[in-house]
Amino acid sequence: MREHNELYLDGAWRAPLDPTVMELAAPATGNLNARVVLGGEADVDAAVAAAERAFVSYSQTTPQERIALLERVLVEYDARSEDLAQAVTEELGAPLALARGAHVPSGRVQIATAIEVLKSYEFTEMRGETCIRKEALGVAGLITPWNFPVLQPVGKTMSALAAGCTVVLKPAQLTPYSAIILAEIMEAAGVPAGVFNLVNGRGSVIGASLSSHPGVGIVSFTGSLAAATQVAIAAAPTVKRVTSELGGKSPHILLPDADLDVAVDTAMTWLMAVTGQLCSAPSRTLVPRARLEEFLSVLVPVVENIVVGDPRAEDTTMGPLISAEQWNTVQGYIRQGLDEGARLVTGGLGKPAGLEAGHFAKPTVFADVENSMTIAREEIFGPVMSVIAYDTVDEAIEIANDTPFGLAAYVTGEDLQAARAVAEQIRVGYVMINDAEFDWSAPWGGYKQSGNGREFGLDGMTEYLETKVIRGG
Repeated sequence: MREHNELYLDGAWRAPLDPTVMELAAPATGNLNARVVLGGEADVDAAVAAAERAFVSYSQTTPQERIALLERVLVEYDARSEDLAQAVTEELGAPLALARGAHVPSGRVQIATAIEVLKSYEFTEMRGETCIRKEALGVAGLITPWNFPVLQPVGKTMSALAAGCTVVLKPAQLTPYSAIILAEIMEAAGVPAGVFNLVNGRGSVIGASLSSHPGVGIVSFTGSLAAATQVAIAAAPTVKRVTSELGGKSPHILLPDADLDVAVDTAMTWLMAVTGQLCSAPSRTLVPRARLEEFLSVLVPVVENIVVGDPRAEDTTMGPLISAEQWNTVQGYIRQGLDEGARLVTGGLGKPAGLEAGHFAKPTVFADVENSMTIAREEIFGPVMSVIAYDTVDEAIEIANDTPFGLAAYVTGEDLQAARAVAEQIRVGYVMINDAEFDWSAPWGGYKQSGNGREFGLDGMTEYLETKVIRGG
């Protein structure tokens, strides 16, 4: 049983001024496994005040001083990597191999990349007699989601600190353990008091307070469109900068010459292995009509061979959904798919045999899906694939773009020139071709209702900078 009774404010662990206690259950068992104290508006006020005080000096540090600080953070991060992996498995239900192999390394990349960006970024540029300066924007309010409890808090924090901003982090209510370890890492690394602050709490309280707070200069939010709308409304009166990374309904286009094994690997890696709980999951698979049954014949045996179960077991390849609420949501979408006439190929309603205790769902594939169906329009955030047949590549591109989202897309095809030509026509922020290795340092963000701004690496850092012109002298 984890017991977390304090927040990290102004360089110290402190009891909340305005406390409530939340009990959390393990997604894999449904059993109580933690009690975590939550803060309130008074704690946000205290955290922002500490961050404002610290900003006065921290924003004036040199890139070299910030590099040295982040290098210490990286050392402490490496020392706690297994603790982070165990926390991710416990709080999210991710298989331990995935926590060790993806969740924790992706966070490490953010620290290392921020260091490399600082080594080469020019914060001052002379254009003739005009000086163009990039300066830290202010206090950064960071609101992170539950599906990537290491990557998102670490990525946002490193970008903000690299820019010279100070931070108030509100991690997801359902996955606070990793963020608490991050605060311990920051403390051990000697991050100055007030530069990094952690306030656990409900989005409706802490998120709203950060978004509206006059002392916060920028809010970086990752989560749902509905919550992002509330953040933007709350932030509007103070005209603060708001960046957001939201949902997706990512298409995966199999071109006529696609290697079907590569296509299936893409679906396994980016949809099923993460239980579909990925904003960029390739949940719409677009297949040439002439190859539809061939594709299903390759896909279905692999899906049915997925080992769903205890995330700590070595042979588990798919863990549970995050909560009973999310499980019910996914079941509702599967039911809608059936009601709207999609063909259930494998999976379906209910839990896998022998896994009644946790929030486990069956890996599910629908075929004969029309892009107008609910399961093809709305983000399910579960292990549900909608297979859509198309007749021409132009039609596939049209279907891919027929969505209010624009976060990511996937293209599988042997002719790389043709695959890139298709990728260039899909209105999304990130396209993966032939199950390429993901670049965690590249700009991340979406078009349309998938958000505003970019995260990670150089582009992530520049979101936290303001531009000043000095002329004359």
